[in-house]
Amino acid sequence: MAKIVFIGAGSLGFTRGLVRDLLTFPLLENATIALVDINKERLAFAKRAVETIVKRGNYPAKVVATEDRKKALKGADAVCCTILCGGVNVWRHDLEIPKKYGIDTNVGDTRGPSGVFRALRTIPTMIEICGDMERYCPNAILLNYTNPMAMLCRAMQRTSDIQVTGLCHSVQGTAGMLAQWIGAPMDEIDYVCAGINHQAWYLDFKWNGKDAYPLIRKAVSKKNIYNSELVRNEMFLHLDYYVTESSGHNSEYNWWFRKRPDLIKKYCATGTNWNPGEYAFILKEYLRLAKSWKKEVKQWFDAGAPFDLERGQEYAAYIINAYMGGDPFEFNGNVPNTGLINNLPEDVCVEAPVLANRRGFNAIHVGALPPQCAALNNVSVAVEEMAVEAALTGDPKLVFQSIAYDPLTAAVLSLEEIKKMTLEMLRKNKKYLPQFKSIKF
Repeated sequence: MAKIVFIGAGSLGFTRGLVRDLLTFPLLENATIALVDINKERLAFAKRAVETIVKRGNYPAKVVATEDRKKALKGADAVCCTILCGGVNVWRHDLEIPKKYGIDTNVGDTRGPSGVFRALRTIPTMIEICGDMERYCPNAILLNYTNPMAMLCRAMQRTSDIQVTGLCHSVQGTAGMLAQWIGAPMDEIDYVCAGINHQAWYLDFKWNGKDAYPLIRKAVSKKNIYNSELVRNEMFLHLDYYVTESSGHNSEYNWWFRKRPDLIKKYCATGTNWNPGEYAFILKEYLRLAKSWKKEVKQWFDAGAPFDLERGQEYAAYIINAYMGGDPFEFNGNVPNTGLINNLPEDVCVEAPVLANRRGFNAIHVGALPPQCAALNNVSVAVEEMAVEAALTGDPKLVFQSIAYDPLTAAVLSLEEIKKMTLEMLRKNKKYLPQFKSIKF
């Protein structure tokens, strides 16, 4: 009987979908689902929603909910983490302070000044979670969904022996998008994708064994497709390999698209419905949801809690099933670079193919990235490495130096301006950064 723990279980959509998928596997249908959240109202919603799924599917599963993480972790086999350290009114400053200095951000949860400060606040909690797992469930696997993915996973993988990987929807999501563009069924598509989180590259993309890149290039020449992913399509046309994650995200990770108002207008004013390139789009969405989530939950339950019990495509369910002895499962995960990608630094967190089975996570060697792809990855890796070291040591100057090498920040600001901005962000976050004895440098 498996025990699966959800830390940060109060997510409106994620917990429901993953529990639904988990319980469709015979090995997991009688699992104990342990829900953990520090928000009592959201925890109560999650418990009620999961109990509804269990009852509707007539599963022999058990559901428990607690604010006590240690209690939930005792004897766990797998842990899924979707936490947010600090509410919207904390992390909004990650976007608003840089904007004052001229750095226009779309999402701000992965890289740049906003991603670094989210990492600084979150890494201590993630390390505590790993410490609790070492004590209460040392053989459990940890599947992280919290951003900034690469920095959090790197910090945990540096400091803990727990098997940790990070999961992101962008690899399978982008593959599905590209398949749709060329009219191919996904079950006829094979690909090799590797790099770093939110900036991995499809090194091979084949349809029935044949290179599909010529078809993708032809599809991108169509105006409606080109305009649907302006940033990523521009990167593809110039760098020759398609990158994971949305244009809104990727516009932040380089020098080319957000450093001037005219470029923002040209490349970042439009995009997909859920993630256009406009400034602080995700912040606006979170602020809206913070006001409306209770109403939306009530409406869902009042409507009879409509929910399809058919298995979806969430990787975590397939990974946990494989770890518990089911069919092995290959996915793209965030793992240490133990020689997997030759031209990225050793041990840094990379996103690469991984095979999950009863042994846990078995990463697969990829080789060297194309040099133009590795060049961009290496800049972000250097920023992330300095940020993680700063979070672990409490060194405020290293925070500044990390942000100083961020491509977008460096394209917009001088070193003195970056220092001033970093100090302002450190002061605003001071009470959320206990590892920093001083914020002066």
